[in-house]
Amino acid sequence: MSVPRSAALERTLYTLAAPVLAAAPNLSPDSPVNTVVQLAGAAGIGGWVLAYKSDEPGTGRKILRWSPLVFAAAVDVVAKNTTGWGPWCLDALLAAGWAAAGLLVMPFSRHTRRRHRPALAAPAPTPAPQLEPAPEPSPAQPDDGADAFTRQVRLLWENRGMPGRTIVVKATPHPGMPHDLSLLLRASEAGRPISGLQEEDVAAAFGVDAGDVHIEAVARQYGREGGPGWKEVHVTPDATERRRKAPTDHEWWADRIGGTGGPVPGSQFVKKARDKERKVTHYIAQVPDELGEPRVNLHTLAAALKTKYDEGRLFVTVDGNRVLVSLWDSSPLAQVFPATRELLTPDKDGRWVTGYLGNGQPARNRVYTDRGAAHGLFVAPSGGGKTQLMALHVAADALFGAVVMLATEAPDEKTAALGRHTARYGVGALYMIRLLRVLDALMEIRGEMPWEDGQIHDWDPGLPGCPYRMLSAYLDEFLSAARNGLYGAEIMDLAERVSVKGRKYGIGIKVAGQSIYVQDGFTQLLCENLRENCIPVVLKVAPKKVAEMFKALGIPSEYIPDPLPRSFSPAEKGRIERVMRGEPEPPADSNTGGAGWIVETKQPDVLRTLYMDFKAGIDDYFPDTIAPLNDHEIRELEARELWFDWTEPPRPGEFGPEPSDDEDDDAPKKGGGKRGGGKSATRRDTVTSPRQALEAIKNLSGV
Repeated sequence: MSVPRSAALERTLYTLAAPVLAAAPNLSPDSPVNTVVQLAGAAGIGGWVLAYKSDEPGTGRKILRWSPLVFAAAVDVVAKNTTGWGPWCLDALLAAGWAAAGLLVMPFSRHTRRRHRPALAAPAPTPAPQLEPAPEPSPAQPDDGADAFTRQVRLLWENRGMPGRTIVVKATPHPGMPHDLSLLLRASEAGRPISGLQEEDVAAAFGVDAGDVHIEAVARQYGREGGPGWKEVHVTPDATERRRKAPTDHEWWADRIGGTGGPVPGSQFVKKARDKERKVTHYIAQVPDELGEPRVNLHTLAAALKTKYDEGRLFVTVDGNRVLVSLWDSSPLAQVFPATRELLTPDKDGRWVTGYLGNGQPARNRVYTDRGAAHGLFVAPSGGGKTQLMALHVAADALFGAVVMLATEAPDEKTAALGRHTARYGVGALYMIRLLRVLDALMEIRGEMPWEDGQIHDWDPGLPGCPYRMLSAYLDEFLSAARNGLYGAEIMDLAERVSVKGRKYGIGIKVAGQSIYVQDGFTQLLCENLRENCIPVVLKVAPKKVAEMFKALGIPSEYIPDPLPRSFSPAEKGRIERVMRGEPEPPADSNTGGAGWIVETKQPDVLRTLYMDFKAGIDDYFPDTIAPLNDHEIRELEARELWFDWTEPPRPGEFGPEPSDDEDDDAPKKGGGKRGGGKSATRRDTVTSPRQALEAIKNLSGV
């Protein structure tokens, strides 16, 4: 390494001054040389003090600059105070050490030069990374004063053959991303659109993956052209790598959920919220207005959220063009929600809590609507929770102050316990037809009862002066009773009639069964009236029947839900180990009783109904007194011979005239009663199966 002339001269002076520095104090202690050396040392100490107190940078350099003078004075003082040359020629050794320090440590002249201070054996600084060692003007376009980075990219672009016959107008590096940049391109020929540029061409030019390249159109801006002759290209290998390893919520949604072919295509992430108390995570997204309602693939969405649809942890709520995705830590449908009197008590609008939806919202039913008393429709197979659901409705009606009557086709423990809290309860098709005849008669009786203002009004809970209570009649296992050979046709006919007009007189019928199919005995009119004047609840339907069941309820095909899983409990892990050990699988826990759908709008919502503990007693769910019919209604029913013990055997003439002695003993004894209008035979418009057709033929032919 070359040494500046000033440094070489200084080192020579150190070498020549060292013998003088050692000899002067010994040969002539009072020599002026000693005085000059000590004054120079004092000046060096003053320089140290000033350098220490200074706020300017370079303190260490300044201290090192004055060090030779201070150390020379120190050697002179030691040599002056030692006897002779000192022990072991100490004076000569100190002077030699002072000279060696001047030779090895950077000399005084070098410390005075701020911009020329290379460290001994220091490596040369690494030059900044460049695409080309020396950017030169591009031969494809004249020098337009572009920055060095743009010129380097232009050279690389031209060396790669100018992909798509384009030239680089501007290249911009991305801060914090060493390999990411954006390019503003235009066609190399004026007036020609850029048509052949592909992501693969740009990726090959920069040595990245095609997925790291994005080509966008350029809008016209003030002072700059735009249109098909311009393109903006983003090359982002670093950003792509970070997005793959640690994406933001927006990036994760765009890549896994909202992309083309994703579970919710076209959707854009809005917000993520965590409810720690309820242990559920909510994702909110929306789709552009032009796309309409979001289209959701639940099974694909479950896979993207690392769960399974069968686990019952994932629920989706669509609201216009927005969508809410709720992912629970454990399925809310596997939980038990105890019923309480507060939840079952209807509010001022007649609404009460039936259970809870999959998204955690309370699911509410109603005891009346703006059109009158509400009907009810409960559908569930055996063991699906139908009696539990019916008990909730009975309690809500009773807490509202309604008269409640219950008829079931077959008795069971829960229904009997429920019947003790109703005005009338009985078993069998005979009991059900007598109840329906009373409802039919009450429509006529109530239609003639004046209100406090002396006028006749349709029933309205908000209108004062009503002379009668709301009445709810529950018909359990209705279709079984409707198939009864003696009373089935009239049961169906009366139920249909009450479903049409009963609401205007405060009378609602609540039909419970395992089906609502027309082919099973339901008439289309009855099904439509119940559907329009109630909030149906469907529980635990077999997977193959889900589509037909909701189609019968009038649900559009696009809103028919997927079947519920057979169990909401996660599968127990370790099956491979159990197979290897030859152990049996643990028993499956279905835990789906009370789980199903509530259909208040065109789209069914998944819910889990409240649980009423019959074993612990259900008295606390009901009011202390049971509401009865008023005296006027009972007198009118007695006058029509309809108010008596409905568990009695059929009375003479109750279901048609008794056969005379000269009639054939084998002639059918079925016929219309006083309120039945002679409709004991199967009605023609309800013949929807071969069995019913054969029964109708037998009734007509008398065989």
